[in-house]
Amino acid sequence: MKITTYLSQLGIALSLILIGGCAVNPVTGKKQVVFMTEGQEIAMGQQSDPEIVAFFGLYDDPELQKFINSKGNELAAVSHRPKLAYEFKIVDSPVINAFAVPGGYVYFTRGIMAHFNNEAEFAGVLGHETGHITARHSVIQQRNSMLSQLGLIAGVILVPELTQFMEPLSQGMQLVMLGFGRDDERQADKLGVEYSSRIGYDATEMAGFFETLERQGAGSGSEEIPEFLSTHPSPAERNVTVAKLAADWKKKLDLTNPKINRESYLKLIDGIVLGEDPKQGFVENNTFYHPVLKIEFPIPADWTLQNTPQQVQMAPKTGDALMMLTMAGGASLEEAGNTILEQFKLELVESKKETINGLPALIMIADQKQEQGTIRVLSSLIQFEGNIYSILGITELSKFNGYQNAFLSTIRSFKELKEAEKLNRKPDVVRIKTVPQQMTLQAALQSFKMPAERLEELAILNGMLLTDQLSKGTLIKVVGK
Repeated sequence: MKITTYLSQLGIALSLILIGGCAVNPVTGKKQVVFMTEGQEIAMGQQSDPEIVAFFGLYDDPELQKFINSKGNELAAVSHRPKLAYEFKIVDSPVINAFAVPGGYVYFTRGIMAHFNNEAEFAGVLGHETGHITARHSVIQQRNSMLSQLGLIAGVILVPELTQFMEPLSQGMQLVMLGFGRDDERQADKLGVEYSSRIGYDATEMAGFFETLERQGAGSGSEEIPEFLSTHPSPAERNVTVAKLAADWKKKLDLTNPKINRESYLKLIDGIVLGEDPKQGFVENNTFYHPVLKIEFPIPADWTLQNTPQQVQMAPKTGDALMMLTMAGGASLEEAGNTILEQFKLELVESKKETINGLPALIMIADQKQEQGTIRVLSSLIQFEGNIYSILGITELSKFNGYQNAFLSTIRSFKELKEAEKLNRKPDVVRIKTVPQQMTLQAALQSFKMPAERLEELAILNGMLLTDQLSKGTLIKVVGK
């Protein structure tokens, strides 16, 4: 959890878009206006990759990483840009998503890897993301817009002056969040079919996976579609288009027996973490727990929380206040306090030392004067097990009295996490089971003692309906610890 500056990153990004020129698109063969050379595109990817890895973390599974490397390199070799130095990585996020950044960097979340049900589905999405790189979609989008440097919870912050305290998005994370238009997505689908077919897979499986994702969004209880589908053509359209493209490529390549490889893929993901990983921090009964750091604190009622590796951000739905937890630098509470005052150009109003639940603490009130008014910050620095934790409560001076009690309630409830069950909380993992006899998916899940409230979720995870008939010996996914 550290606060990074972004002026140098913004300068690099601006320098890239100031250089105009024409280039031939590797996929279409047509000239197009782009604002960076291939060398600059590769440099952007090289800079973004460590930022993306730092933000998400890598998922530690050597066999799965070996698989994605092997298939990625095989597919890259048949792409329109085989000479790029591609890198394929699995990031430690429960979100169902895959994305690519310029220069040959492709990322799959563990969430999407858990939801694939065969190698062909994976290969289709791998081809799709590689297509974004080969067709230079990110470069073109970079030409069209530069995202604002705001934290991920910025959507609920209605006072722009408060966002300066939030973790700014690095160039790498801007690229991750840079959406593509539907025409780009259609072209990436087309390339995904071509590339996965060229390495021998049945590309029609890709469309079926998009249906699984749509069901997953509906099953979550919200009307939002999964991130991976947010700017994509409708699944109905894709089914027709992808099926036709796949049939054309089967005929063109004489693919009489394309690969699906269901069982080998399911065995490969046996044990993959599903959903939130408690070791990264979790919320329960309006309290945030972090088993690795061994800390806990309450969240103000009806506030939104965003947990990232850099900081924990909290804000009310009114959007006129902000609280955030980060690690503070400095050898002492006083040194850490001075760093915060300097970093945010704050004028100290008052400060005092306290003991909070047995932990040494320093609490400061400080102001930042602006043309628009004054921002008041309640800053707390708490020392625990060699770390100094900074919890800032931030709002306009005129609203400070209304939020001060909420700020102090969270700060003074910060304490060491001692509850064994929460310290040892295990994540859900995917387990692969063999169906003992012919039965429906629902009966099979019940035979493995899956909770009734999770049956529909597990049907989606398996890419099936609960009423689907399964043969004896069929492999299915269940959830275990």
